[in-house]
Amino acid sequence: MAAAAAALPGVQQVPQLAGRPGRRLRLPVMSAARCSIGGGTLALPMLDELRRNCATPLPLLRRVAGAMVDDMRAGLACDGGSDLPMILSYIDSLPTGNEEGLYYALDLGGTNFRVLRVQLGGKADRIIKTESEQVSIPQELMFGTSEELFEFIASMLGRFVETEGGRFHFPPGRKREIGFTFSFPVRQTSIDSGILIKWTKGFAVSGTVNDTVGTLAGARYWDKDAMVAVILGTGTNACYVESVDAIPKLKGVLPASGKMIINMEWGAFSTGLPLTEFDEALDAASINPGEQILEKTISGMYLGEIARRALHKMAETGDLFGGSVPDKLAAPFILRQVVCRSTYYLVIFIFCLGWTPDLCAMQQDASSDLEVVNSILNTVTGVTGSSLSARKIVTEVCDTIVKRGGRLAGAGIVGVLQKMEEDSEGLIFGQRTVVALDGGLYEHYPQYQKYMKEAISELLGPEMSRHVVIKHSKDGSGIGAALLAAANSKYVQ
Repeated sequence: MAAAAAALPGVQQVPQLAGRPGRRLRLPVMSAARCSIGGGTLALPMLDELRRNCATPLPLLRRVAGAMVDDMRAGLACDGGSDLPMILSYIDSLPTGNEEGLYYALDLGGTNFRVLRVQLGGKADRIIKTESEQVSIPQELMFGTSEELFEFIASMLGRFVETEGGRFHFPPGRKREIGFTFSFPVRQTSIDSGILIKWTKGFAVSGTVNDTVGTLAGARYWDKDAMVAVILGTGTNACYVESVDAIPKLKGVLPASGKMIINMEWGAFSTGLPLTEFDEALDAASINPGEQILEKTISGMYLGEIARRALHKMAETGDLFGGSVPDKLAAPFILRQVVCRSTYYLVIFIFCLGWTPDLCAMQQDASSDLEVVNSILNTVTGVTGSSLSARKIVTEVCDTIVKRGGRLAGAGIVGVLQKMEEDSEGLIFGQRTVVALDGGLYEHYPQYQKYMKEAISELLGPEMSRHVVIKHSKDGSGIGAALLAAANSKYVQ
């Protein structure tokens, strides 16, 4: 999954927004002042405008789903045919549950990587035992050469193998097989080859996969009807099982199964999305303006920042907090993680940790005076003495941003299913089809999950939606890579 990167606090970049040539984005002037009690009445028209601009009525969702289908087809026709890369995974064999043996997985996504081993026992015993270890990548290697980085990873893998012991059974005469999961796009030329990857230490690479593909594999191991996987966390992505006949850009010998998993990298989608001035400003200030627009609209990394920008303008020009704007509210990406001493808030924070927890916690606040909202405003943004009416506006801003994100995610899922349905002549909506979901945003943000499912139901209608099952596939990207290594083992005919 390609998580769209954002500029660090204190570093502003204001290039032109893609698709809007010549337009300059005017960022609000950030003032330093102490906040006082405010009624927020002048901010109400601004809230109404935000709601209108973020609205996702059914006709708009239908257009987004249809545009997703069109972009999928264009991306499958040729590289660069649309915003969607539609990356070929070269994986045509998914786990069935019959796999046996010991397999390894490496999950590499950022400043850490995780190594796992999984002992599989076939249909009878399934996953017998798993062990994993997380390793931090030294800072100097993050800026070193690829060879140095992968030598370090290989050495850590070697140490992990040495701790195998007698608890795991490995047949003699074989090399250990490993599935390698990436959390960023890799243009593959085959199932076991990628750019600048060199393996030593006696490992045979049975699969190099995207983390979303690993999630689909993990779901398919337990449920044969799993056809789509979606990651909704800090970033977002989707993959699905495609017929090779529908992939014009696939050249050479076609897989015998007639199927292939497509890594969509759907965060790059942008057609028809309802965007606001705050989305445009966020995009312009990012290090990749004009790119990953869907991701910047629906994923956990950005929801809090969009809300912060809206609240900052309401405070500055709408008298939301008594006409004053605290310095902290002007800090990019401040609405993400915070520790509060309030017992009630701490419980909610732990529940939402790591996935726009401030927004989540404020939406979970059921107290009559919105005590949690007040605590977050005070601790995170420096707003003191906010009125109850102002706190209600804050929760409405959060809800508006999250509702748009969840419903657009639902429209994207329906677009994927719709494309599959059109090519399969009734095999998707006419029978049980499982969509595997993973990621902290989906798992820990109940309102987001609710809005997403509501959009899916509205788009499909009661008859078709009853065949579509949304399943949480926790940690699929890690174990899924090991399962793919087993399903594509060089030793199994």
